[in-house]
Amino acid sequence: MKLRPHFSSTPLIPALALAATLSACSEAPPSEPTPLTEDAMAAIGPEPGTARETLARAVDDIFTAEGVGETRAVLVMREGEIIAERYSAGYDADTRHISWSMAKTVTAALIGLLISDGKLSLDEPAPVPRWQRTGDARSEITLRHLLQMRSGLEHTEAGSPPYESSEVRMLFLDGRSDMARWAKEQPLEAEPGAKFEYSSNTSVILADIAARALTESDEPEARRKAVADYLHARLFEPLEMTTIVPEFDAAGTFIGGSLMHASARDWARFGEFLRNKGSYKGTQILPRAWAEQMVTPSPASAHYGFQTWLNRKREEAETPHPLFPDRAPDSVFAMIGHMGQYVIVSPEQKLTVVRLGHSNREERVKMLGEVADIFELYP
Repeated sequence: MKLRPHFSSTPLIPALALAATLSACSEAPPSEPTPLTEDAMAAIGPEPGTARETLARAVDDIFTAEGVGETRAVLVMREGEIIAERYSAGYDADTRHISWSMAKTVTAALIGLLISDGKLSLDEPAPVPRWQRTGDARSEITLRHLLQMRSGLEHTEAGSPPYESSEVRMLFLDGRSDMARWAKEQPLEAEPGAKFEYSSNTSVILADIAARALTESDEPEARRKAVADYLHARLFEPLEMTTIVPEFDAAGTFIGGSLMHASARDWARFGEFLRNKGSYKGTQILPRAWAEQMVTPSPASAHYGFQTWLNRKREEAETPHPLFPDRAPDSVFAMIGHMGQYVIVSPEQKLTVVRLGHSNREERVKMLGEVADIFELYP
């Protein structure tokens, strides 16, 4: 009798036992998530509009998930009420957090107020005297171009090495004593209005234009006082933003592209103000039409308005999208600052989410995914 060849080197009974074990493992229930701490649950209000534990988990992940960097504050508002508020050790509701580029959106509101006062014009040549000389093509730059980051001025926002980037040179090196002068001296690298080029220097030019609209003096203290008084009288005091502090350079120019300080609650208050189209507690502080312009896509960039980021899809790009267009409405907009400062607003969902902290480029991508989880909890 011929024996049939046997190709398995594993005995039958142990093989069957191994198969049963593997099957049992594949059917095993997923491991339970780590229990939430008392502090994590205490950060959630009594009626958040979704399951308290689910929201607590989403907020907790922004603090504790691997690879998100250091989160210092998270605050969530829904329909004008705080539904979640949490801080890491050493920070609280009174702590002022640096804005970095979130200040740009405040600068856009400042310009809008000055236009509504008749002191500036959106589509006329920007009132920069050095650009108005005969033959200077920069005379075609308008406030709209500056607000939408399409001035055409030569710029490198984040260069390598860092000390060669335009923003670093303006803020910390050869331009630091008179930032606006340095920014305005840059030549054109593109036709005004033709392309999007994110530029902190552009925002400082806007801040300088605001100062010149408010005072004829070139004295630093007079310029500083004129802008600070206007900001407080027309924006911060009506919005009850009691902690906010803007910074100025040695020439008295508001550093409107990157340097303001305020509590998480005040940043949320500003986000809510924009969610309500420039209105606060029933008072229209910023013209509604201007608030709507701020979140209207630029013709040169669908994901940017007036100094404000938009949650609009864009064509393939080398860098990650600044927000999450696949996970939240395209009406979402945001104030975004260096190293992970965010005020993200969803008018449709009546949500404002603030995240403040310190995350590098790779960590911000992971952290934003955790923030998007909050938006997906609400219809």
